[in-house]
Amino acid sequence: MDLPPLGTLIGSGKEAEVFDAGDLVVKLYRATAAAPKLAALHEASVLALLEAHGLPVPSVYSVGQVDGRWGIAMTRADGPPLAEGILRGPGEAAAGLERMVRLHREIHGRPGTNLAGLKPRLAENIGRAAGTLGHPLARRLLDSLAALPEGDRLCHGDFHPWNILGPPGREVVVDWPNACAGDPAADACRSYVLMHPAAPALAAAYVDAYAAAAGQSRDRILAWLPVVAAARLMEGVPDEIKGLMAMAASESSP
Repeated sequence: MDLPPLGTLIGSGKEAEVFDAGDLVVKLYRATAAAPKLAALHEASVLALLEAHGLPVPSVYSVGQVDGRWGIAMTRADGPPLAEGILRGPGEAAAGLERMVRLHREIHGRPGTNLAGLKPRLAENIGRAAGTLGHPLARRLLDSLAALPEGDRLCHGDFHPWNILGPPGREVVVDWPNACAGDPAADACRSYVLMHPAAPALAAAYVDAYAAAAGQSRDRILAWLPVVAAARLMEGVPDEIKGLMAMAASESSP
């Protein structure tokens, strides 16, 4: 099916751009993205699977090409990102964290059936990052990863307040290409790593809020920190390398 005509650009990231398309939006993968056709088809299939689970995600309308670029047309998520409110100050941060935890726990309540495993993905990226990490540290991290739980829950893979759109009770969670099956604690730790460069205090508060809601210790979540940080080194984030290296080399909680 053809993609609808594109309107104005409304969002931009490393891998894709999002355009207005009336009642829909079109996410177009960049030509520089890895296997853009495969990426578009993969994310569309993940969204279809999640919609069947009753999760608050965009509904896929079509997958196709515009000017040689592959993309997905999907329903629009109305409202600003949760990050706009949560970063205004302590008064809104607590309520925003509560909304984040509620949505994240809802996601983790679903099985990760038919999705790739999280631990093999982390292991692959750590192996690729061995030149940056140093081979002795990379080996220690791979040993640590092997000892961590497998998990079979649905994990978003990029869950942070910039990927949550809409008002309370009508939020839509977007950007699902990294969805996988794994341990929810690892996914919560991934949120910490993603949020930390822009809002370190908020990232730490999220770990505390998620741990309290899940009835587990923050150490259970932060046990994943060295391996999650090391794996992110392969995601093309040069401004974060120093901080990620410190996390990867540390065995202590932040």
